[in-house]
Amino acid sequence: MQLFAAVPRPRLSVVPEEARHAAALSHTAGGSRRTFDPGVDDRVLEVFARARDPRDPLELRDLWLGRIEHELGHRSHRPWLAEGWRTARRHRVVDPAEVLSSRATVRFVKEMFNWYFRDDLYGDLHSDSHLILSSGSVDEERWGLPSALKRAIQFALDRDWYGYSDSRGRVPAREAIAAYETARIAGARYTVDNVAMTMGGTFAISSLADFVLHNAPDLGEPVLCGTPNYPPLVESIARRRGVRLVPLPCQDGQMSLGPLIAALTPNTPMVMLQTAANPTGAVVSEQELTQLIRAAAPTTMIILDECHEWLGPPESRSAARAAPNVIRVSSLSKTWSAPGLKIGWFLADQDFVAEYYEYASTAFGGPPSFFYTLVEVVARMERWLLEGVGTPGAGQAAEFEKAYQVDLDQLQAAYQTYRSERLFRQESLTTLREATTTRLREASGAVIVPRCSINTTVEFTGWTDSYLCFRDILRETGVSVFPTILTFGLSGGAVRVTTARPWDQLSEAITRIGSYLSVPVG
Repeated sequence: MQLFAAVPRPRLSVVPEEARHAAALSHTAGGSRRTFDPGVDDRVLEVFARARDPRDPLELRDLWLGRIEHELGHRSHRPWLAEGWRTARRHRVVDPAEVLSSRATVRFVKEMFNWYFRDDLYGDLHSDSHLILSSGSVDEERWGLPSALKRAIQFALDRDWYGYSDSRGRVPAREAIAAYETARIAGARYTVDNVAMTMGGTFAISSLADFVLHNAPDLGEPVLCGTPNYPPLVESIARRRGVRLVPLPCQDGQMSLGPLIAALTPNTPMVMLQTAANPTGAVVSEQELTQLIRAAAPTTMIILDECHEWLGPPESRSAARAAPNVIRVSSLSKTWSAPGLKIGWFLADQDFVAEYYEYASTAFGGPPSFFYTLVEVVARMERWLLEGVGTPGAGQAAEFEKAYQVDLDQLQAAYQTYRSERLFRQESLTTLREATTTRLREASGAVIVPRCSINTTVEFTGWTDSYLCFRDILRETGVSVFPTILTFGLSGGAVRVTTARPWDQLSEAITRIGSYLSVPVG
């Protein structure tokens, strides 16, 4: 049985000319907002001030939602929540530092995140006619896994490769990851001993928090989490150790790490940072990232969530990312449009990975073994793309073990299919993101232009609360946007739009929003 015995046809989803024309105008149109500050505003402070118990995240959630229901007036969906807000009175004075260091803040945002998906978007407010621009994921039916990768999964199933394995993942897959990641960072020298495969990015960070913080002495200092950030990640850390949220403002598509560097102490146990921000698509400066890593104590573990670091201009990555106290997390969820497969990896110092083996073998055994071939093929072909390989030769074929029975002609055909799909997909999704930026500006939105990712953040005049903006737009247009408070954007009314959707849906949704915004809002 040969790995590439059947040559798949490339799956190419065409982007219409209208979208390409709009994308060409994205860099010349007005309406860009150059900065985004996720810090604490007065609306957040007011909720904490009115709470009878500011340590109760469910009370904080209900007060926030109650104020929204109150402000909706006769359009309120849950009047009992509105009444709870109206009867609440101020009990204290609260400052931003208290909010950012409170355990309740992390859980409050996570509960808002849960409410948004469970109770509102797919709950009481659900309609099959809604246009969903808030998913945060690629439309898999149009830009899903490349065909060659699907064949890799089928090959593994046909070979019955789904038994027990090394808890860090199968060695050939880890070797392929190490070679790929070494090619991504000048000066890095990763080996199989630096790699552990995981069940996706969210699981990886949760397990790493458990492993790191269980072993680290509690010297009274909190874990530092840069914001914006993904609530499940921060909540998984906060369950194990105190957390301090550190707002990182962005300007011109770049996050400032200055506040995070300033917050470090010699006893900081861990830092968690998304290197490309959700929701803005802003990226970290490699120079500042190097400063952060060098400023941290050797005992401070720095977790870099790199999962949104794609669909942007090619940039060199600092060799500091390969430092002994840095853990780099990746997954197939974003770049390869496969969030449901729950597969990824992290890179770390080889002694750390060796110790993690015992933790993994005890806690979960290992990731799904029938995905190892998929990951190996991904890592090898991605490295070849980085190295500029046009057609694989005998050297590339020899990278696969003999059990794969790789035929050179079949490998070349499979790689050409993968390369075509991968590059076409990247170009298509970039075009859609830039076309959406143009159309949002035309709809009176102030767009925070992203450097990476499939998300665009926009602020519409008239809202100072992102969740209220979501509710109003959903009710009046049937379009779902994503409130930035759900990623710890604790100020303002900006919302996130996911652009990796079919153009007809994007165009119709933004047309509806633009029509609605022709009247006073808020």
